[in-house]
Amino acid sequence: MVLPDDAGWWPLAQRYDSPHCDERPDPADISLLVIHNISLPAGCFGGPHVTDLFTGRVDYNADPSFADLRGLKVSSHFFIRRDGRVMQYVSANARAWHAGRSAFRGREKCNDYSIGIELEGSDETPFEAAQYEALATLTLALQQRYRLADVLGHEHIAPGRKTDPGVLFDWSLYEQIWRKKWQLLSPQTGTLVSALGELRFVKGLPQSQ
Repeated sequence: MVLPDDAGWWPLAQRYDSPHCDERPDPADISLLVIHNISLPAGCFGGPHVTDLFTGRVDYNADPSFADLRGLKVSSHFFIRRDGRVMQYVSANARAWHAGRSAFRGREKCNDYSIGIELEGSDETPFEAAQYEALATLTLALQQRYRLADVLGHEHIAPGRKTDPGVLFDWSLYEQIWRKKWQLLSPQTGTLVSALGELRFVKGLPQSQ
């Protein structure tokens, strides 16, 4: 399996460098994976606008809804297209600005200790099989480089403020595909297997903070 390199970049992802990031308070403290969805304009897929948003190059005249994006500085570590292609905008070693005001188990500022993955989609659109496959592969690769312990949605760390990845995201399918890949990897990992098995997947319902 191809893992992220020492600089935090995954060789299987297409790289676009975002200015919307900074250093983590503790680079060794990366324990949470956060799943999001995004589409620009809302409900439209396949265009360049998500990459433009994450890299600070939005053409605000491209769509009337983009006026609301002025001054917005956001990013994600990864973005998975509908066909399963993966883009990366921020080194996983660095802090991407994806979670905003958030908390998990009483600990605030999830950006400090999480990796963010955006799926091209919306709360109203089922996700594609290729996206689940790519997400599970990426999750397993990240696990072997970072000490990830939990996987949640943006809705779980910002309840009442965010709703993504939404009710149509199939957490059970995601975990099932991940587990099959993990089991195939197990004979190659030795003592690493027990550590990988500790990853906890949320069951889909928002949790109070």
